[in-house]
Amino acid sequence: MKIHEYQAKAIFARHGVPIPRGEVARTPAEAREIAKRIGGRVVVKAQIHAGGRGKGGGIKVAGGPEEAESIARAIIGMTLVTHQTGPAGRVVRCVLVEEALEVAKEYYLSIVVDRAAASPVMMASTEGGMDIEEVAAKSPEKIVKEWIDPVAGFQPFNARRVAFALGLEGPLVGKATSLMAALYKSFEGTDASLAEINPLLLTKGGDLLALDAKMGFDDNALFRHPDVVELRDVNEEDPLEVEASKFNLNYIKLDGTVGCMVNGAGLAMATMDIIKLAGGEPANFLDVGGGASAQQVENAFRILLSDRNVKGVLINIFGGIVRCDLVAQGVVGAVEKIEVKVPIVVRLEGTNSKEGAEILRKSGLAFTVAESFKDAAARVVALASGRAS
Repeated sequence: MKIHEYQAKAIFARHGVPIPRGEVARTPAEAREIAKRIGGRVVVKAQIHAGGRGKGGGIKVAGGPEEAESIARAIIGMTLVTHQTGPAGRVVRCVLVEEALEVAKEYYLSIVVDRAAASPVMMASTEGGMDIEEVAAKSPEKIVKEWIDPVAGFQPFNARRVAFALGLEGPLVGKATSLMAALYKSFEGTDASLAEINPLLLTKGGDLLALDAKMGFDDNALFRHPDVVELRDVNEEDPLEVEASKFNLNYIKLDGTVGCMVNGAGLAMATMDIIKLAGGEPANFLDVGGGASAQQVENAFRILLSDRNVKGVLINIFGGIVRCDLVAQGVVGAVEKIEVKVPIVVRLEGTNSKEGAEILRKSGLAFTVAESFKDAAARVVALASGRAS
């Protein structure tokens, strides 16, 4: 789960990370009043779950309250297109109005989970304000990494190593140490998968502040953080993904034309791979779970077919915990209730796979039952592209 910049900054501040003074506004009039309270120059920042807002015209500096109101009127309600939103863009529903600060230097600082090392890793760079992927590609030597012992937690020596690597000296080392420790508390205390400051600002007055903030959370730990769950903005998520979450389905919309319904994340990944090897493009990742019921399968099928880009469907089920005949019943039930205009290829393997295949064949519906994994992929790609008769 992702949250907005202003929400991430509130979590940072609660754990002791210094942030600029600012408030969120949902109307131009609110932006004017916030600018009055702050005084002086302010920055009006569009709040969407995507980077590149400045390049897209979503971040602007205002000289006073009236200009802040005018800028907010232009930004709120606009469809902001950035390199992370895709061509469809995102509708801006609110803005963050905060004090404009004098910039001396910008850094990058984040904490993510390094799954290979089974520990959090703090990453930092002197190239703040840029996409870290761009820095990694062009100047990897400018990225500092400090792995954190998950049992001992973040220690002062971890922070000093990063601070020295960034070239900080004197009082700034102490300020950076405190800020990094607070960032780790924000990360650990919310079961985050990402806590990012880009840029981390060094002001001309010698202060370090989180000028921007981004957080992502481990969905499997959200039951421990109802306060974080309340921050969810479904307007920033794909409608089909939101619908899938209501039924505890693992669904991610992609750009292809072959819809996939699979049980098990590993098998789902392999299914997408083999579709690409067959010359097609998957339209989604959809894992109905190892113990999917007929009702779960029906819900999954309905959501899958709601994607207008889907030209063919591959149902790939391994009957380990779940029985293939129950899955087949769910598929038949879904197709009978939903108007299906695309070809459906089904591959069943495992518990009661023969019984499941028989249910599909006797249903009177236009299913193509594949004999193997490779056969299933080849058939659905051909059907989706109109190459098969």
